Amino acid sequence: MTTINDIAAKIAEEQGLTKAQAKLAVEAVFKTVASAAIADEETSIAGFGKFKVKETPEREGRNPATGATVTIAASKKLTFTPAKALKEALKA
Repeated sequence: MTTINDIAAKIAEEQGLTKAQAKLAVEAVFKTVASAAIADEETSIAGFGKFKVKETPEREGRNPATGATVTIAASKKLTFTPAKALKEALKA
């Protein structure tokens, strides 16, 4: 698993920044993506992919323990679609 600190350390090493500066930059990127999602906007990062909000309508489901029908509320979730370059890199 890679953490924010791991990403920041790698950026700090590659870009000649302090780990604290790199961590602020990484956190700013994630904050920007989250803010865009909250505003129902798509975020596209060239060569990496797109983050967008997907709305799931209300639906019926079953309680697995009792078999009773329950209503599952509508919801939103953040989805990620990798860019073609990333998909190709994963195949290698």
